Amino acid sequence: MKRNEYHVVPNGGGWKVEQGDRTLGSYDTKHSAVEQGRRIAHANEPSQLVVHTADGKIETEYTYRDDPFPPAG
Repeated sequence: MKRNEYHVVPNGGGWKVEQGDRTLGSYDTKHSAVEQGRRIAHANEPSQLVVHTADGKIETEYTYRDDPFPPAG
């Protein structure tokens, strides 16, 4: 089963949670965006939340249910 993937990314002076090219919410703080992103990811398992830094690099990832181990490849 394919995992739903969500991202917390910078958005002007704030942060947003997105899935693909869809914005699921905009927030004033990164903390608020991560909290909501985790709620969304938990509600749509199997999923992954990828949190980015202000410069767009990946900071951390949260995987919910069915993380294959060992990973393919």
